[in-house]
Amino acid sequence: MNNHDLMQDDLAVLWHPCSQMKDYEQLPPIPIRRGDGVWLEDYDGKYYIDAISSWWVNLFGHANPRINTAITKQLGLLEHVLLAGFSHEPAIRLAERLVHLSPPGLTRCFYADNGSSAVEVALKMSYHYWRNAGQTQKNKFITLTNSYHGETLGALAVGNVPLYKEIYAPLLMETLTVTSPDCFYREPGESCADYSQRLFPLMERMLEQHCQTVCAVIVEPLVQCAGSMRMHDPVYLSLLRAACDKYHVHLIADEVAVGFGRTGTMFACEQAGITPDFLCLAKGLTGGYLPLSAVLTTSTVYQAFYDDYTKLSAFLHSHSYTGNALACSAALATLDIFSQDNVIIQNQTLAKRMHTSTLHFNDHPHVAEVRQCGMILAIEMVKDKKTREPFAWQERRGRQVYRYALEKGVLLRPLGNVVYFMPPYVITEEQIQHLADVAWQGIQLATTPT
Repeated sequence: MNNHDLMQDDLAVLWHPCSQMKDYEQLPPIPIRRGDGVWLEDYDGKYYIDAISSWWVNLFGHANPRINTAITKQLGLLEHVLLAGFSHEPAIRLAERLVHLSPPGLTRCFYADNGSSAVEVALKMSYHYWRNAGQTQKNKFITLTNSYHGETLGALAVGNVPLYKEIYAPLLMETLTVTSPDCFYREPGESCADYSQRLFPLMERMLEQHCQTVCAVIVEPLVQCAGSMRMHDPVYLSLLRAACDKYHVHLIADEVAVGFGRTGTMFACEQAGITPDFLCLAKGLTGGYLPLSAVLTTSTVYQAFYDDYTKLSAFLHSHSYTGNALACSAALATLDIFSQDNVIIQNQTLAKRMHTSTLHFNDHPHVAEVRQCGMILAIEMVKDKKTREPFAWQERRGRQVYRYALEKGVLLRPLGNVVYFMPPYVITEEQIQHLADVAWQGIQLATTPT
């Protein structure tokens, strides 16, 4: 088989995610034959560096031998069994380790299938908790502008990116929205911490006015990934935790994208020294191998559901593949790599190289900002550097960068006009420099008048 034949077969039957299918008439999907570390190889033998970890899921490279071995071993024992009334060792051991690794006070692990499903679980658990506690008036959620929490209807409702949400608005529950502490909008000379603190009174007022009817506040700690990789300071999370306690509202931390070392610590919440009431995990949990998510919560929440069946207080939420044994085994192998290879410390060197290799982007006439949080780095292209006027979205400047990078053997997938790196942790410093070189040339091409 070759690329062309597979592309034709693909376009005859597949409907790709997050795509306008007509675009594929000009730039067909690339069929990938195999992966190895940071590399993807297509059917014509061309290689691409996976600079975005295949939608932020891959942590330790494609076809990682240690994760492969764990899954292969599990295949010979048990592929799956329902987790209602039954259990298995991988699910138990993984829950133990997640409880141990997560912020203190999170003692229970509920499995689901993906990030959106984890958010749905957290929303339902929070609402149901207050109902079991007799506070049936609590049925609303507070979210931040520019936030993204998934594509299922509950998760979409608490998100705030119009591109994904607007068309489905009639189907969604109403939420309360507070301006994000997005540090892109700080004043010249103002620190990100100062700006995040300056924005917090907006959240405080919303909580004060609506706490009687609010179940929870949901946030993406430190980085709003699908929201163009916009970032805020940990101080906002510290203030938010205190305010949620003050007004008796849950805090849901959606770490689906930012967990497992992406922000420089195992979990982003660690940088604020806080424990949320619900911690949503997915994506990197299995190292990019299999769909699995987890919601960690407290004993207080757990006990609110624990009673005789006839009280009808149980959390009757389920997924067929909850706690899948193969996925749990992949996750355990992923956590083994973290513990055995001192990954978080090693990533500091890689993050530093990401910083130094992109310093000169700050001087580019069409780059408004280069921002970084751990192993996430974003470069924002604008029409006017001084006023930060954006390019019109219809011009699709990011797509031009994407096409150029593919020609040079790099998979970048900009979010609108924002080019970003979120590579697997097995990338080398030399490969990071190559990403920076390709991104620079791609931005030059995309922003130079024709």
